[in-house]
Amino acid sequence: MLTEVADGVWVRQSEWVWSNATVVRTDGGLVLVDPGISGSDLDELADDIDELGLPVVAGFSTHLHWDHLLWHSRFGDVPRYGTAANAQAVGAVRERAQAMAVDSAPGIPLELIGLLAPLPADGGPLPGTLIEHEAHAIGHAAVLLADRGVLIAGDMLSDVLIPMFDPRRPGQLGAYESALDRLEDAVSQVAVVVPGHGSVATGGEVVVRLAADRAYVEALRRREHPADVRLETEWLAGPHQANVEQARASLD
Repeated sequence: MLTEVADGVWVRQSEWVWSNATVVRTDGGLVLVDPGISGSDLDELADDIDELGLPVVAGFSTHLHWDHLLWHSRFGDVPRYGTAANAQAVGAVRERAQAMAVDSAPGIPLELIGLLAPLPADGGPLPGTLIEHEAHAIGHAAVLLADRGVLIAGDMLSDVLIPMFDPRRPGQLGAYESALDRLEDAVSQVAVVVPGHGSVATGGEVVVRLAADRAYVEALRRREHPADVRLETEWLAGPHQANVEQARASLD
C-alpha cells in the first residue's frame, strides 16, 4: 500500500529488508524512485499506481545495487535514469544483478534490470535537487525535494541498516564523511527522510538519523566499536566487520 508522506510523495515498503519504493508526482506524471522488490511486490505497486490515475513518466535509480535497479512492464516503457556515473557503471554489474535477483526476488522481469540512461543535466523529469556522492556505491545519489520537505536518501540514513562501505573501492571512510557533510544541508531543509531501507523518518527523527550514521563512521575513525543499536541485528555483523577492516586499512 502506498502511504503519502508529503504532498505528492508516496512510499511503499516491501518485506525484503524493509525496502522502500518512492513515487513522486510531477507536472507531467509520476516518477518512480527505486521500485522493488519481488515480482508480486512490483505488481502490487503497479496496482497502487493505477489508483493514483496518473501516468508513470520516468524511473530513477539512486545507485547500482541490484535491489535499486528493478522495473516492471506495467510501469511503462519510459526512460529510467541514474547519475552519469551510475549509468556508466551499471552495464558491468547488470549480469550479477540479475543473478542476485533470481536468488532473492522471485518473479522479477530480469530483462528489465539495470536499463539506465544518464540523467540530463537539467534534471529531466526528476524534480528537486540531486545530491551525488561516492559512499556505498559509485554514483550514489539522494534526491532533495525542498519544496515538499522531503529527502529521498538512497541507502543512507536508515534506522535498520548501518552505513555499508563499498568493498570494491578504497577510501570509503572518507567518502562516507564527505557524503554525510553533503546530506547535512539537505537534512536541515526537510521534515521527512525516505531511506532505501527502514522506516520513514519524520520531525526530530530526521536529524537523529544523520547523527547515528555520523557517530558510526566517527567511531570507526577512532578505531572504536560503535555504540549503535543497529548492530544488534545479527546478519549485520559481517558487513560491520568488513567496514572495520576497510577503515583500519585506510588509517594505517
